[in-house]
Amino acid sequence: MKELIELIDKHLDEYIAIVYPEDIFKAMKYTLMLPGKRLRPVMCLETTRILGGDINNAMPSACAIEMLHVQSLIHDDLPCMDNDDFRRGKPSNHKVFGEANAVLAGDALLTFAPQLIIEKSKGLTTEQILRILHEYTKFAGAYGLIAGQVVDIESEGGKLVKSPKETLDFIHLNKTAALFRLAVRIGAVAACADETIIEKFDNFAKKFGLAFQIYDDIMDEISSFEELGKTTGKDKNSGKLTYVSLYGLEEAENKFRYHIKECYDIIDKYKSDIFKEILDKLSQRIGSN
Repeated sequence: MKELIELIDKHLDEYIAIVYPEDIFKAMKYTLMLPGKRLRPVMCLETTRILGGDINNAMPSACAIEMLHVQSLIHDDLPCMDNDDFRRGKPSNHKVFGEANAVLAGDALLTFAPQLIIEKSKGLTTEQILRILHEYTKFAGAYGLIAGQVVDIESEGGKLVKSPKETLDFIHLNKTAALFRLAVRIGAVAACADETIIEKFDNFAKKFGLAFQIYDDIMDEISSFEELGKTTGKDKNSGKLTYVSLYGLEEAENKFRYHIKECYDIIDKYKSDIFKEILDKLSQRIGSN
């Protein structure tokens, strides 16, 4: 997994050159190149690999997914959203480049990502590229990531149209699970997988996304800034709807273990060391508390 992360980082660095006007490209690259787990592009490439595809063909799409993820982080940290001064242990984008440039850097990453897919996906057919672009725009937009963010903001103010459980599941199926779903779906498309296989991996990513969000909610409750690289305890202080606030810490941990076991059950048949490593790392962290 470490080698795969290094390969992804190399391509991310190469894909964005610092040209005039330099401020916007520096802002884009600043958050993009902060050290991270690269879970989404890793999952995209590993899905392609275990389904018999060439990861080089999926690399532009994998990097595009990371750009989409990073733009969501840049925008999440803005004062009008979560108002967080730190990301991955470093000052948030708007603290370094100002709010206006941070907004524009997020917008630029959002639009550069599909451009990258079109220009760099030399080993894919036109049909595959169109399908990947459709998946990207669907999960990035108002039926995916943005929908989850809107309901997340509304729920923080106590404006619940659905029950707390339904609201929480909607937020994280769209806000958190959306990009994991996008990653494995694009990875499967790049490997020429059929719809049955795509849906199997999509089901895995839904369950993984919920487990990952429960993990994140638990970590916000029990971890330190040094461990997470971002401000902790903000969810609780702002009255945010989370798995811990709704179910309590012990039940949240039980729900995490349940969803992680489902993920193991689905992915075990593919004999993927990388997927197993990802699941193991989350399981070990929660299991130790």
